[in-house]
This record gives sequence, C-alpha cells and structure tokens, in this order.
Amino acid sequence: MKKLLFMALGSLLAFIPAQHKLPEGFVYVEDYIPSLQVELRYTSQNNFMGRPVNGYESRKCILSMQATNALKAVQADLAQKKLGLKVFDAYRPQRAVNDFVEWAKDLSDTAMKSSYYPQVKKSELFEKGYIAARSSHSRGSTVDVTLVYLEDGKEVDMGTPYDYFSPVSWPTHMASITETQYVNRMLLQRSMEKHGFLHLPTEWWHFTLDGEPFPDTYFDFPVR
Repeated sequence: MKKLLFMALGSLLAFIPAQHKLPEGFVYVEDYIPSLQVELRYTSQNNFMGRPVNGYESRKCILSMQATNALKAVQADLAQKKLGLKVFDAYRPQRAVNDFVEWAKDLSDTAMKSSYYPQVKKSELFEKGYIAARSSHSRGSTVDVTLVYLEDGKEVDMGTPYDYFSPVSWPTHMASITETQYVNRMLLQRSMEKHGFLHLPTEWWHFTLDGEPFPDTYFDFPVR
C-alpha cells in the first residue's frame, strides 16, 4: 500500500514544474514582498520597442537579496501613507540590452515613437544616452518603479509615462509638469533614498542600490 502511495505521489510531482534556480545572491522579489505590484513592461508589447524583449521569458521580478531587502523596507514605509510600489523592470539580462541596441540600429522601426520618444530622432538615441550597450539593471540591484495607491492600485501621477525618452522625465524637471507631479516624484525619490537607493538624474523611475553586491558583473541569465 505504501509503495503504491509513493508511486502515485511521484507521478503527481512529475507534473509540478520546479522553480528555476537563480544564481547565488539573487531572489524572486515577490516571494519576499507579496504586496508588490509587478508589471514587467519588457515581457509585453507595451514598451518602446512594441514587442517582448529577448531574455524576458516570464513576468518574474528578480533582484539581489540586498536590493530586495531594501525595497521591502521602502514598501513598508509607503504603506503607512496608503501607498505602495509598482515595478516596471528589475534585473535585466545582458541579452535584453543587446536586443535594445539592435533595435536602435534599425531606423525604419519607429512604431512606438509617438508614445515613447516623440521629440527625439531614433538615430539620436545612443548619442543622447537613452540606449547604451550596458545597463546597471544587469548587475541585479537596479529597479524601475513608480508609486501606486493601495486602495485601488492606480498609479500616482508622475508627469510622464515610464520610459519616456525626454528631459521632461528628469526627476527635477519642473518646466512642463505640475507642482503635484513634482511632489510625487520627490516623494518616490526620498522614499527610495531613505533605504539606500541612488536615483538617476535623467529618469524619475530608476534607482540603484548603493553598495550593490555585484558592481562589476553584468549577468545574462534569462528572466524565467
């Protein structure tokens, strides 16, 4: 009887997919922050390329353990204000960055220009720093985030969409956004900096953990 039970159990487990093993030091962030909203844009068509990006095989938010612990502290602080975080991107494999580069070289593909880079020529994306051959995301401790209201999950107004290639996306830009939008950006920035993240001066959504554990390593394992 016991033998039959073990055989049946073994057959059942064979149909349960195993969790993919991450490199040492990396974790699935939602295992540690269940309340986190995750909308990995590069798994979908809703991004500046208009298609899923190479290396994003599932909607899994991956970061270093240190960055995850810091993000968890940010989420806890924001909850006291009835706010939370939404993640647009976290760890990004190098193959995805390579995909960005190849896309940027194809000047005929401008399907998403009106939504993401209406005021800049695609031929200038490298020159202006919007596309590069390396990304801090590939080191595993950089995250792209915005604020959301806990009550309904809606995004807080930051003045521009995520990944909007324009000086209007600079955190301190004030000429083309409202005072409320600026205050919202500063709230996000202060909340992240309080727990050890450094902001990028050209993107209100982009933060890298100070003292990141892999400062010189650009990983290329897929998001799955």
